Amino acid sequence: MNNSQYKTMKRNRRHARVRAKISGTTERPRLTVFRSNKNIYAQVIDDTNAVTIAQADDLKDTKGSKVERAAKVGTNVAKAAQAKGITMVVFDRSGYLYTGRVRALAEAARAAGLTF
Repeated sequence: MNNSQYKTMKRNRRHARVRAKISGTTERPRLTVFRSNKNIYAQVIDDTNAVTIAQADDLKDTKGSKVERAAKVGTNVAKAAQAKGITMVVFDRSGYLYTGRVRALAEAARAAGLTF
């Protein structure tokens, strides 16, 4: 097993541990983050009905640094969630450290009106 496979395995274990404790409800869905090497994705998920309420990514946005693009994704997912009537969410960082792009996304979502 090489280093990248090991890091992915450890992140998946952390994510499973957190997901055992938190869950998105209809009143307070889960804002989850996926971070790849190039892009970042965010979804607002209602786990009781197994449905994605809102989503945003930076696939078409190529301007700026990764952190700046992550902040735009946070703003966009917050606007999309508010358009569906969602203001309170549970933040799921998916086993990633709360720094860099994950932190930029979370702070931008808070600034755009989501509460978590």
